[in-house]
Amino acid sequence: MEIREILEKVKSGETSVAEAEEFLRDLPYEDLGFARLDHHRALRSGFGEVVYCEGKSAEQVRDIYCHFAGREGRVLGTRASAAQYEAVKAVLPEVVYDPVARILKLTGAAAAQTAGCGAGRTDGTGDIRGTGEAAKTAGCVAVLTGGTSDIPVAEEAAQTAEFFGAHTERIFDVGVAGIHRLLSVLPQIRRARCIVAVAGMEGALAGVTAGLVDCPVIAVPTSVGYGASFSGLAPLLTMLNSCAEGVATVNIDNGFGAGYLAAQINRQIEMARQG
Repeated sequence: MEIREILEKVKSGETSVAEAEEFLRDLPYEDLGFARLDHHRALRSGFGEVVYCEGKSAEQVRDIYCHFAGREGRVLGTRASAAQYEAVKAVLPEVVYDPVARILKLTGAAAAQTAGCGAGRTDGTGDIRGTGEAAKTAGCVAVLTGGTSDIPVAEEAAQTAEFFGAHTERIFDVGVAGIHRLLSVLPQIRRARCIVAVAGMEGALAGVTAGLVDCPVIAVPTSVGYGASFSGLAPLLTMLNSCAEGVATVNIDNGFGAGYLAAQINRQIEMARQG
């Protein structure tokens, strides 16, 4: 929930001063011992903190989700495992897991009230946690892949952008080995406010696409490819050395970073359009 919303609810009498004080008590972060949860991030950057699940125990991910759910009601996690999903689901049944993208997301308003969490704030005269509803999508972000094998990284990008309010068009398997496939969907691609181009092998998709459109292209090299692709290093260098203008390159397999950046670009355009 935003600080402004809390203040408005205090002003209107929906929330007591004591409840607002309790909610604000852990700002700018909440110390869990093993993690410091940044509850101020949405206030600073517009988007809340995202949980990188890989390397964390199932119990740690569960506790982090409970505490975030108790405040924001919405949580996005990347690189999650099935075991982490089961641990979170045991206390937050509304959580959704995509094993392809390895995205673990919570969007339901009732999540913080689920038994077993112990992290939710009490309502009193008003629910100071916010609605927890998914962001309404707007604009258009096109997510392209060179091949079908790039889809897991592309889905991470697409679902991240969607979580943060962007409408996403998925256009898969349009690599330059059969460039007629890419050319056939140009009208659809050109409607996008920005494009995420996900490709392994030699990584030519981003540069070729950027030469055909008038919007930013976010290039995502993947670790897909034979030995000389060096687990994504070859497409990374191709994308970094692209002669086409308007290409920004993120790290190997970093679908999340690309989706986040695409959502930021889309949001800035949407805000300008709305005045």
